[in-house]
Amino acid sequence: MKFPAPVSVEWIASLIEAELVGNKKGFAIGINEIHKVEKGDLVFVDHPKYYKKCIESNADFIIINDSTDIPEGKALLICKEPFDAYLKIVNHFRPFVPAEKSISDSASIHPSAVVMPGVFVGNHVTIGAGSVIHPNVTLYDHVHIGERVVIHSGSVIGSDAFYFNTRKNRTAWYKKMQSCGRVLIEDDVELGAGCTIDRGVTHDTIIGSGTKLDNQVHIGHDTVIGKNCLLAAQVGVAGAVEIKDGAILWGQVGVSKTLTIGENAVVLAQTGVPSSLEGNKTYFGYPAEDAAVKRRELVWVKRIPEIWERLKNVEQLMRK
Repeated sequence: MKFPAPVSVEWIASLIEAELVGNKKGFAIGINEIHKVEKGDLVFVDHPKYYKKCIESNADFIIINDSTDIPEGKALLICKEPFDAYLKIVNHFRPFVPAEKSISDSASIHPSAVVMPGVFVGNHVTIGAGSVIHPNVTLYDHVHIGERVVIHSGSVIGSDAFYFNTRKNRTAWYKKMQSCGRVLIEDDVELGAGCTIDRGVTHDTIIGSGTKLDNQVHIGHDTVIGKNCLLAAQVGVAGAVEIKDGAILWGQVGVSKTLTIGENAVVLAQTGVPSSLEGNKTYFGYPAEDAAVKRRELVWVKRIPEIWERLKNVEQLMRK
């Protein structure tokens, strides 16, 4: 999430009641979680295991629960509960604003766009020229819809990320990480009925131009899907995934988090993807591997009973 204007790190330290160490004259331009952090951003860390990763990231300002060495030009904001400090910053700059009507006054809808009855359009939503939003679609706050986009009935765009801060030493093990990112749907995209696309935790979930999603596809937070991709029914994609241009995921493919699927990769139906895949190849099975190799494996698996019988016959002959 970018702030409306650069914010003094001294002011932020005062807001979250943190001790400021290092560059006290800096200005933060936004706040991000570690997967999407950019130069000038704030990031938070509350476990020594991730101190080094955060301090060496692009972030210039680190909200942390202990003092440690930092590079010149960066700053630490030391406080007891960095996660709570993150929530305080998010709620200050992007507070929850209840809807008072089905189409917010702050929404920007092009005159040539069609918004059918029963559509909910949240705060600061934009809908571009020639787009068609079918009945009972929900567009949460800060969703951007490009031109000539078609969204079919029952789809929900911009719901919160499935993202929780986990601590087993407190009553509530799973504490929700407030989502303050957006969903950006570029031009000429079509989304089928019943799709769900989560907003970014702190950055953007992006559906690239020309991409088509079938019915009941789920896209997790901060995922970036390239141009002209196809995702068939019941595909599920976890958070912070990058799917490159031209990739095709057939029905019921499941994709794990924080990985990359290369350009023009084809992932066949019901494949499970636990790690990154190279482009320009076809994949099948779990874990996903080259489809031709997997097919040969399946042929041999089917022959196991036959091979077992032959081995038993050989054993019997040897005993005679």
